[in-house]
Order: sequence, then C-alpha cells, then structure tokens
Amino acid sequence: MFTERTSVGLDVHARSVAAAAIDGVTGELFQSKLTPSHEHVVSWVQALPGPVAVTYEAGPTGFGLYRHLAAAGIRCEVAAPSKLQKPSGDRVKTDAKDAIHLARLLRLDEVTSVAIPSVDQEAARDLVRAREDCRGDLMRARHRLSKLLLRHGVVYYGGAAWTGKHDVWLRQEALSQLTGRATRLAFDSDYEAVLTVQARRDRLNVAIEEMAADGEFTDVVHRLGCLRGVGTLTGFALAVEVGDWHRFTGNSIGSFVGLVPSEYSSGSSCVQGSITKTGNTHVRRLLVEAAWHHRPRYRIGKTMRDRWDLAPAAARSRGDAGNRRLHERWVRFNERRKKPTVANIAIARELAGWCWSLAVLEGASMP
Repeated sequence: MFTERTSVGLDVHARSVAAAAIDGVTGELFQSKLTPSHEHVVSWVQALPGPVAVTYEAGPTGFGLYRHLAAAGIRCEVAAPSKLQKPSGDRVKTDAKDAIHLARLLRLDEVTSVAIPSVDQEAARDLVRAREDCRGDLMRARHRLSKLLLRHGVVYYGGAAWTGKHDVWLRQEALSQLTGRATRLAFDSDYEAVLTVQARRDRLNVAIEEMAADGEFTDVVHRLGCLRGVGTLTGFALAVEVGDWHRFTGNSIGSFVGLVPSEYSSGSSCVQGSITKTGNTHVRRLLVEAAWHHRPRYRIGKTMRDRWDLAPAAARSRGDAGNRRLHERWVRFNERRKKPTVANIAIARELAGWCWSLAVLEGASMP
C-alpha cells in the first residue's frame, strides 16, 4: 500500500529527465525538466513535500539513479516497462505525459519492480554480456572469411571447421588458392579479425572461469554444473543473469525467459501459439543450447564426474535425476516423430525448472 505523501515519476533519458510529482494531500502537480545529473535529480526530489517515493522505467541508463536515491533515504521503484499499464486509446506520447503516468501508477501501487542487482553482480553481468557480444563478433568474422573463400571456390572438406586442422588449411592451402593481390589482402584482413576476436574471447573465458571458481556465485555454478550442457561458462552466465532465483518457482521460471507458449483466449476458444520470447534473451539462448545436449544417450563421463566432484551430494543426485528425465523426454518426442526444434524448446523449458531447483537447493553447500 502506498504510504508516502508525494509520488514522483521520472522519464529518464541519456541527456534529460522529465519529472512529475503528485502531492497526495493537496493534489498539486509539480513538473520539471531536469539534467541527467543524479545530484540534480535527488536535490529536486528532496525539495518536494515529504515523504517521497520515486519510480522510473528500467532502461539503458542503468541503476545509478536508483542507488543515489536509495543512499539519500528515498524509496525508489525501478519499473518493468513491459508490465506498465497504458491506456489503449492514448495516441499522444510525450516525456512529460509519461512522467505523470508513472507518478499516478506509483500512487496506485500498480508498478511492477525489477530486481536490482548489487554493484558486484552488475559488474559480473557486464563481463558475461561482453563475452556474449564477443561470441557474436567471432561468428560474424568467421562468416565473412568463409564466404570470401566460397566466392572464390575455395571450400574446406577435411572435417569440422574452425579446428586446429582447419586453421592450418586456412594459412597454407586456402591462401595459396587465392589469386590477385587485392583478394589476398582481403583474406589477411578477415583472417586477422578472426584471430583477434578469438583471442579476446579466450581472455574473457579465463576471467569468467576465475570469477566462477571463487566468488559469490561459485556454489550456484557448481550445483548447476550437475546438469548436462551446463558447464562453467553457461552456469556462471545463468547465475548472474537470473540473480535471485528465489523470486521464481519451477513453473514461473519458464515464463521469465520466454519459453512458454503464447495464448489468445476469449470465451470458449483457446488458441496457443509460438513461445512468447519475452524476458532475458541471453538466458533463453543458453537454455536452448544446453537442451540439445540431452538428446544423445545419457552416459556419465569424466567431464560430468569432474563437475559432480565440485558439488554436494544432494545436487549430484538432483542433477542425475534431471539428466535422466530430460533424456527420457527426448526419447518420447523422437518416438512421436516430434519436430526436433519444437521438442528442444519443450526440453529447454523443463531444463529451466531443473536449474531453478538446483539453484535454490537448501543446505547444498560443500562442507
């Protein structure tokens, strides 16, 4: 229940902040155009009739403003943009109107807040997303190089691409088959880009592995590693992106990452469509990739045993049960001749629930 006297809505942008405040006692509306300086915003809010509560939408400006307001003793709610109620008939949108709308929603307690990470958690998340960006850059650099060779009829037939053997072929045979100085210069440029991005990715991998081995997420990473397809990099990324796993249940975690079917129901009709693809895109991609690992026959190899050695007994037992269950579901989908891509989404949705059960496992820390 809203208890403060004044509710404040902020429409925050990189170079400006539109502010609106509603005094619950007098009904007076205060409006102002502020600079993005956190000190300026805090001083304007402190000049209002108190006590005061503030809200603004989560976005690219981050959580710095939230931390400054909290340090000044002002309650702040960072609203989830996708959960805000907006009138369907309103066709006029301005920063000032958005600020007033946020202030009114806050007074009505109709603001759904996002989870605010700590400074350390946000730093770890930045590192994981830097590695994700690097992965995409590497894929694009490799595509540019391979398509350059393909245009000149140079194709590799010696097995899987981007292995050590393939790299030797690129430096020796592929280059020798190219004619013309300009083409060779283009090859050198694209090949150098691949090596540069690959080295950057490897450095980020080492940094993430070091943080995963000794940090606040270490226990969660070790427990998540009991599942097939969830190695150190994937487990650490899931841990830092989700943050507080206790916000969810085994059923709700799937909707958080957009792996549940969309639904359009009215009256007696009920139509389910493709998955919603809402929420955290990075987490969804990781779960979908990990789900493919449960398709082959389940065997406990050395890699899995090494990961199990780092986890407590309860997590090992839970992970083994999850691995068996997910593989059995794959078998049933294959028997029903289900399309593999569709089946994999269903496996990823259930895998999210197994990850949640391991992350919140009570009393599962190593002695």
